[in-house]
Order: sequence, then structure tokens, then C-alpha cells
Amino acid sequence: MTAYDDLMAHQRETQALAQVMGRLGWDQETMMPRGAAPQRGEEMAALESVLHARRTDPRIADWLGAINEPKLDEAGRANLRHIRRSFDRASKVPAALAARIARVTSEAQGIWAEARANDDFKSFVPTLSEVLSLKREEGQALAMGGDVYDAMLDDYEPGTTGAELEAMFGALRPELSTLRAAVREAEAPPRLTGTFDENAQMKLTRQLARSFGYDMSHGRVDKAVHPFSSGSGLDVRITTRTNETDPFNCFYSTIHEVGHAAYEQGIDRNYLLTPLGQGVSMGVHESQSRIYENQIGRSRAFTGWLFGQMKDAFGDFGVSDAETFYRIVNRVSDGFIRTEADELQYNLHVLMRFDLERALVAHDLQVNDLEAAWNDRFEADFGYPVDKASNGVLQDVHWSVGLIGYFPTYSLGNVYAGCLHDALRRDVPELDAQLAQGDTTAATGWLNQNVQKHGGLYEPKEVIEKASGQPPSESPLLSYLKGKFSELYAI
Repeated sequence: MTAYDDLMAHQRETQALAQVMGRLGWDQETMMPRGAAPQRGEEMAALESVLHARRTDPRIADWLGAINEPKLDEAGRANLRHIRRSFDRASKVPAALAARIARVTSEAQGIWAEARANDDFKSFVPTLSEVLSLKREEGQALAMGGDVYDAMLDDYEPGTTGAELEAMFGALRPELSTLRAAVREAEAPPRLTGTFDENAQMKLTRQLARSFGYDMSHGRVDKAVHPFSSGSGLDVRITTRTNETDPFNCFYSTIHEVGHAAYEQGIDRNYLLTPLGQGVSMGVHESQSRIYENQIGRSRAFTGWLFGQMKDAFGDFGVSDAETFYRIVNRVSDGFIRTEADELQYNLHVLMRFDLERALVAHDLQVNDLEAAWNDRFEADFGYPVDKASNGVLQDVHWSVGLIGYFPTYSLGNVYAGCLHDALRRDVPELDAQLAQGDTTAATGWLNQNVQKHGGLYEPKEVIEKASGQPPSESPLLSYLKGKFSELYAI
């Protein structure tokens, strides 16, 4: 087994360096001075060059060829599956291109942030055009004559194609649009009003993080413009944001990111710094954040407990009872921002981005025309016009940092969460009684045992099918949304 041991030692060092690079990304979002962006771009490019060299090291092919795979256990065989895939993909991408992408996307993040602050998409067009061109070049190298978008998507959701997602999303979109139209015609719950001290929000949000099982001895909660989770294993960090008139933004951003963090913290420690020691795909990752945030965190039972916690934190905040609070939390509201969208409308935001980025990659849409295309599609889907670029095409960081193919995993994660929620309700019949006490341990424990602890042991679709007992399908999500919002809005 010497070849396997040597391969895994090499892999462990590579994974450790990747974690260092991830920590630089965390710092860039939270602590880094604004003027450091050009230097950080060089640092990221240098690290990417080292990582690319390690991922394409010719010895990997020699080690893989020398290993007697049938003698390995299930985890060993899964490690080889991931290493072969990574080696194959990395070997197709020239080192200079990988470094240039790292440098340009690091610098692009600051340019995007400035354009967003100024509501000036035109100033971002040259940078986004360069990012898209580089990512197309990478996709073409990976696709080797096949579908370029599928090659990009494979970075985030291995084994899934754009055509499969198009069919799934094609089934989702009309059903969601019909339900949304009916809800908009019905009487809406009241809105939350007033101001909520931001320090008190952060205190309660840390309590919420702990209540969902986030291990603060191996993590931390900071503030960022765009909430995110970073890291794996023994160091998993999350960020959130505050708004003095909208505490739900803080609380549910935190619960969402804790779902991601709990996945990483919950992986079997034997897999630490191996290919199995991180979430298997972004779709499965998103299934954890969305089920934490929505099916658990926005449930009638859990919001009843949260209502009491908010009274303790803020005193009388103008909501009379837990049922009214539940309706306020789940209110369907007009809005431009994907990350702030209610769970009924959220996927419509994602489906729009999926269609736009596929068109960009296929040269069916030019970057110069992206803002107009975004605005036209948004008004068609939501019924009102975009008022400014920061509420439209500039609201998300993803394209600026080269995450093309990432957006559809958000809706795929919702689909996966629908399947998991069905199984969770089946297996934990006393779930609501526990959530009403603020006790999420049965829910989070079930998710850990059935999804999180496995890390990368199984393929993404296999993880969901093993946990839920059925192949992934949009039907459970649609049934859940129809049931919940039909009852809430009496339609």
C-alpha cells in the first residue's frame, strides 16, 4: 500500500494549502484593507500556481497506476475516485491559465464591489468580459469538444448536466409562478416594523448558531456584505450581516450559513484533509443550508420558540403572538435581492440566473447586453422593473469571481432539501414538539447521520437517494411549498 500512502500524503498537503487559500478568501471578505486588493491578487495567483502544480504532479498518475484498488476499503476507493477526477480536470487546464484566472477574479471582486456601490454596470463590463473569456477558455479545455457549460457545472455538481437541470427547472418554474400569482392576489400577513439594535441581533444570532449545532470552538461568526461559509474540518467560519429594520436578514442568513458550516464540521474526522473531508457538491451543500433555514428554521414550531427569544432580546416589538410571528416570518414580499427572497420566490431568482449564464457561455448573450437582458427577464418573471444595478445585475458576487455554473446548485439544493425533509418527517415524527422548544438536535442529528458525516464518500445524487429513499425529484419541494403557502394564504 506504499503507493496509496504516498498519494494520500501528497493529497493531504495539497488540501492543507487549499485551506490556506480559502482563509485568504475569508480575510478578503472580512478583514483585508481595501487597498490590498492588487497584492492579494498576486498572492492568490501564486498559491493557485502551487496548487495547480501539485494537482497535476506526474507522480499522481504513477501512484494511481501502482495502487491495487480492489484491496482498498470503501473510503479508499472513494478517495481515488475524487483524486482521478481532480487530476484529470487539472491536467487539462494550462498552469498559466489557472494562475491568470486566480489573479483576475481576485482583482475583479474589488472592481465589482465598487461598481455595485456606484450602481454602474458599464464600469464593470470590461472586467466581467475578461473573467467570462477566461472561464470559457477553461471550460473549453475541460470539455474537450463537449458542452462547455456542462464542464463548468461539473466543478460544482459532478454528474449533473445543463439539460437535466433545464428539465427539472422547467417543471418548477410554471408551478412556482402559478402559486406566486395566487399568493399575490390573497391577503398578505403584516410586515415587521420598528428598529432592532444590531448588537442585540448579533448576540441572538450567535445563540441561533449554537442552537443549530454550530461548534464555536472550531468556528466564528463575523459580518460581511455577502454572508458566506468558509473552511472545513477543524476551522469552519461563517459571516452574516445586520440591518436595524430587518433582523430576519441577520437571523436567517446565519441559520443558512450554519447549515453549510454544520455539514463541514459534521464530516467524519477520519476524512480530515482528504478528498472525502469536504462537502461532495454545492447542491448537497445547499440542501443543508436550505433545510436548516426554511423547513426547520421557518417552521411554525421553531418560529414559535424564536418569537419568545426575540421578546427576550428586544422586549415588546409589536407582534402580538407566535402565530402572527410565523406568518410575518413567511410573508411573501416583492423584492429584488435573491438572498433576501422568501422561499416561494427564491428559485425564480435562481432560474433566471441559470438561463442568463448559459446564454453568456454559449455566446447567445453578450456582456454589454447583460444588464438589459437581466432587467427584461426580471420584469417578466416578477412583474415590476429593476430600479438600479445594485438591485439587479450587480447584486451577486458570483460572476465576478468566476463562479459560472454555481447558481443552479442553489435551486438543486432546494430540490434536494425537499426530498430530505420528506424523509426527516417520516423518521422523526416528534420533530415539531422538539422544535417548539428550540431543540434542533433530532433534525440536525438525522441530517448528520444521513448526509453530513459521509462528506465525499458517495456521489451527490447517491447521497440524496440513500438519505431520502428516492431519486432526486422536484415533486417533494413543490408539494411542500404548495401546502405551506396555500395554508398560510388561504388559497
